[in-house]
Amino acid sequence: MSSVQDRLDAIIAEFADLDGREKLELLVDFAKGLPPLPPEYVRRKAAEDRRVHECQTPVFLWTETDQGMARLVAEVAPEAPTVKGFVAVLAEVVGGRPAAEATALTDDILERMGLAEVLGMMRSRGLHAIVARVRRGLLNDAPAARA
Repeated sequence: MSSVQDRLDAIIAEFADLDGREKLELLVDFAKGLPPLPPEYVRRKAAEDRRVHECQTPVFLWTETDQGMARLVAEVAPEAPTVKGFVAVLAEVVGGRPAAEATALTDDILERMGLAEVLGMMRSRGLHAIVARVRRGLLNDAPAARA
């Protein structure tokens, strides 16, 4: 099983030689892999403040750990497939990996993927906030991650 960094590096390599349009198309492909919000989270969404308010797109995130392994559950507005694709990338990268390892996500993911200039400053700000929320959530959810 590959590490969070190995998974991230592999995805970044997929984006490396693409032009801006192709990068966006690849994000849309990733978006198709983000599962719909399970019914229990739909109920929780109404009761919990899980929205990433820094992002203009409605994004709701739950970071969880099960036996020390990270999991990201998310709902992203369907009219924002690039944001949904980015969240799907994060879910794929951290899912099933030790939470302590998953908290090492860096703030330069967008830049390494070559997406910062493609998506623009406002959207990039929101996506940076999503990375920070995932990292913070895993730190809070996993006592082992704080050690």
